[in-house]
Amino acid sequence: MSDWLTVERRDAPLLLSIPHTGTEIPAPFDRGLASPWLARKDADWHIETLYGFARELGATIVHTAVSRTVIDVNRDPSGASLYPGQATTELCPSTSFDGEALYEPGHAPDAASVAERRRLYFEPYHAALGAELQRLRTIHPKVVLYDCHSIRSAIPRLFEGELPNFNIGTNAGASCDPSLTAAVEAACDGAPFTRVTNGRFKGGWITRFFGAPEQGVHAIQMELACRGYMRETPGPVREGGWPTAFDPAYAAPITARLRAALEACLHFAAAR
Repeated sequence: MSDWLTVERRDAPLLLSIPHTGTEIPAPFDRGLASPWLARKDADWHIETLYGFARELGATIVHTAVSRTVIDVNRDPSGASLYPGQATTELCPSTSFDGEALYEPGHAPDAASVAERRRLYFEPYHAALGAELQRLRTIHPKVVLYDCHSIRSAIPRLFEGELPNFNIGTNAGASCDPSLTAAVEAACDGAPFTRVTNGRFKGGWITRFFGAPEQGVHAIQMELACRGYMRETPGPVREGGWPTAFDPAYAAPITARLRAALEACLHFAAAR
């Protein structure tokens, strides 16, 4: 554990990556930001709390407290887009999901700043994931890397309409065995929730980089629409009204599905 990177080691064949709940923006990377709230608006709010039950299942958890505005550890470190031709945000974002400028004119990160952010935060986060996967593979023939995310339900710049509750990404089937995908889908399916696999979100850099089914590492991304676990008002959000507080009772129905999904991951990993 460091001041920004937390690794909770357990021995079940399941590793949770929580890369986007961080809100810390260390100096000097806070210089020139247009707004402290805007810089944190697109965090995956409350995800580390929502998945707190994973500790009971013996899952290892890797979590960064640093905001994705500093550097997005789920983007291609080369800067190449994971979704060519579609709107997205960069390795070091210059805009919010809604297209608002995160920096005052002339203050967006330059190449030297991007390189420093990669060295300080991106590389250590990925080194931690790699080390934990290697450790777990010495114990288990198969392990599951489950990448935890959430996003507001409606962001017209990124996708049309309302996002399904559960958005499963497996890099179009390349990052994990189909039977794992099917097991997680089964845990999520059924009213009142909706689900899509490899829809708008097919898995970010973490899923794509670490997923190696032939080597016993099966990676899957779960992108949750926020309305499933927190009170979300449709339409644009404003400072003072977002994020809303976490209410365990409100989140209970989706928490049960997520528990079933992680249990399915464990069952898959244990199967010979």
